[in-house]
Amino acid sequence: MTTEPFRVRVTVRGYELDTQGHLNQAVYLQYAEHARWEALRAAGVGQDALIASGAGPVVLETTVRYLRELRGGDEVDVSCAFEYTPGRKTFRLVQHLVRADGTAAAEVTAVGGLLDLHTRRLVADPQAHLRKLATDPDLLGLS
Repeated sequence: MTTEPFRVRVTVRGYELDTQGHLNQAVYLQYAEHARWEALRAAGVGQDALIASGAGPVVLETTVRYLRELRGGDEVDVSCAFEYTPGRKTFRLVQHLVRADGTAAAEVTAVGGLLDLHTRRLVADPQAHLRKLATDPDLLGLS
């Protein structure tokens, strides 16, 4: 069973900076989204396979807590941990953005689900749906 959350490293690019020279606030959400897709891909749930299964991920709520600025050239590790509550149509995503020197830069928490692409309603059991598709379900918190 995986004990550490999935992580992906990103380098802050110059065009992502705002006028103060730090990472634009909207880009934190893009980094979080990138890490979520990379976690799914690493677990064997590619975007094409997920859509072919009739479902697509949706984010219903997101909170970003900014802790320290990120500047151009900084390397940042973006984690992604999935937390499920049995019987719920939604799940929680907990993500931390940490500079390579260990400094916490931001925390992103989100509520997500899987949207049935035909009925346009949330999938009743997202855990079971993801478990069927995943080759490494532990990466998605599905032991």
